[in-house]
Amino acid sequence: MRDRIGQQLFLRVAGPDGARHAQRIHGRPGPRWFEPGSPITRVHGDASMFIGGLRALLLQTLHPAAMRGVAEHSDYRHDAWGRLARTSRFIAVTTFGTADDAAQAVAAVRTIHERIVGTMPDGTAYAASDPHLLAWVHVAEVDSFLRAHTVYGRDPLTGAERDEYVAQTAEVARRLGVVDPPTTEAELAATLAAYRPELHSTPEARATVGYLLVRPPLPLPARAPYAVIAAAAVGLMPRWTRRPLRLPWFPVSERTVVRALGGVATGTIRWAMTPREPAHPS
Repeated sequence: MRDRIGQQLFLRVAGPDGARHAQRIHGRPGPRWFEPGSPITRVHGDASMFIGGLRALLLQTLHPAAMRGVAEHSDYRHDAWGRLARTSRFIAVTTFGTADDAAQAVAAVRTIHERIVGTMPDGTAYAASDPHLLAWVHVAEVDSFLRAHTVYGRDPLTGAERDEYVAQTAEVARRLGVVDPPTTEAELAATLAAYRPELHSTPEARATVGYLLVRPPLPLPARAPYAVIAAAAVGLMPRWTRRPLRLPWFPVSERTVVRALGGVATGTIRWAMTPREPAHPS
């Protein structure tokens, strides 16, 4: 059963060719951007990323230009798992892969961003390659991954490790085109606060949130565990995001029941996806 659960989770997150990519990412010799055991590898290699990733998607919807780009240029409704696999692969390659492979992944994403342009309802232009827009996507992800790891991670970062994690993610962000990304947790919080005047809900944002939380592209047996992960992600959302995105807010139950269930869910995912030691004959 453990092997079956682990295989299904891996297939959902990494895609049908995930095993081949994982072998290249982790098995190919060569220098890496980040040392094994450093904060970024601890955060991005933990099961809490399931919750952090969903929280990042919810938070990112609040920027109208980012959401417009997704709505106009994404096939997320018909290829949600494919998009998840590509996103998780990019994070894995840049965190754990060789420096050459990581650089190629960044170059590929930058090429895609150059093609994503459009017009907002008021006539202003937007572009996925805009450093200001890239910075919003970056800080929303980093804040979400760090918060999820703090609450649900196996070995949460403490003290200077948290600043080191933000600084390490900034190295990837610069290569993607972000100008002067935050390098400390305090700078991360300040950058997020600076975006507040630009953030508000849109019909596209509410539709995406409904799709992620109410109508996820999952078979029925998988929806109950997913609901726990979704509740944990919502529980980490800032209070000021709840009304615009029509998210529930139950502070007591979120600090108790939801966190307990979220801990069980991430623990189960961590258990299921940990390679099992081969049996030895007695």
